[in-house]
Amino acid sequence: MINILLAAVLFETSQFGIGLKVESETQAVDPAKSVFLRVELKASHDRTAVMPDLRDRVVGFSLVEDFSEEPRKEKDGSTVQVTNWRLVPEPCAEVYKLKPFVVKASPKIFRAQSDEGKFSFVGGPVYFESPAAREPVTGGIETDPQKDLPPLSWKLVGWVAIAVLAALAILAGLVWLARYLARRVKEHRMSPIERAWVELDRLIKKGLPGRGRYKDFYVELTMVVRRYVQRKYGIKAPHLTTEEFLREVAGDASRVSGLTSNVLSLRKFLESADMVKFAGVEATPEMADEATDSARGYLKSDASEDGRRKTEDERGRA
Repeated sequence: MINILLAAVLFETSQFGIGLKVESETQAVDPAKSVFLRVELKASHDRTAVMPDLRDRVVGFSLVEDFSEEPRKEKDGSTVQVTNWRLVPEPCAEVYKLKPFVVKASPKIFRAQSDEGKFSFVGGPVYFESPAAREPVTGGIETDPQKDLPPLSWKLVGWVAIAVLAALAILAGLVWLARYLARRVKEHRMSPIERAWVELDRLIKKGLPGRGRYKDFYVELTMVVRRYVQRKYGIKAPHLTTEEFLREVAGDASRVSGLTSNVLSLRKFLESADMVKFAGVEATPEMADEATDSARGYLKSDASEDGRRKTEDERGRA
């Protein structure tokens, strides 16, 4: 039930023994507040009247609720009907009003058929005051607005710390990747013997024998030598067994003439490494050092042999 203190009479008339009064708690419209109307219709003891329906008569409002009270009898025999309405103002409407409406009334005792609707009349219109115009905005456009910062809290500090750590991790990853790619490009441009020395030095720095990983050490050590042979002589050494590789060398001695001059030292190195890799021989630090010296000796002797051949070729051309 709508129970609002109404203070303003917007419309009031009395005709043919019919009284009509429209009340509201205010005459001025506020777009942020609803408007409550009270329509009171009073008919004398010898008249009947129908409460006007305002659903399609409002302009600038949306009608959202209505409540009709029980009719009551006055001491003079008149009947009073009351209906309450709640209207919601529409923003920026040009006008707020109730359009004219018809109040239908008739005598209780008909003397002739033409008496029906004889005492009906038109009420309204009812106007409301529109909202006051807003004050004009003065001053220039704010070019540097101040941002409202969120309040400092441990949760915010935690999220900031996580974001900073994630950014640092990404930056470190990018730096590592750039250095790795630069190193790979640099190594790719090296000669086979220079690249072999770099790979051998990187393997020694891993310290695999000191951690008891002898098998991994021998696998990587032999791969350093095999990749060197592949790059320099074109033999796919990393993909062949020791016997297949040695047969390849023996079967095409003309193509790998430089390699065959050191094939005995290479055979000894590869076969001793196979004993650890595949035969289950327990290696020792001394054996690892000896295998490293053997690989280093082979690389040095092969590089010296290559240099000697180049010198002889230059003298022959001269």
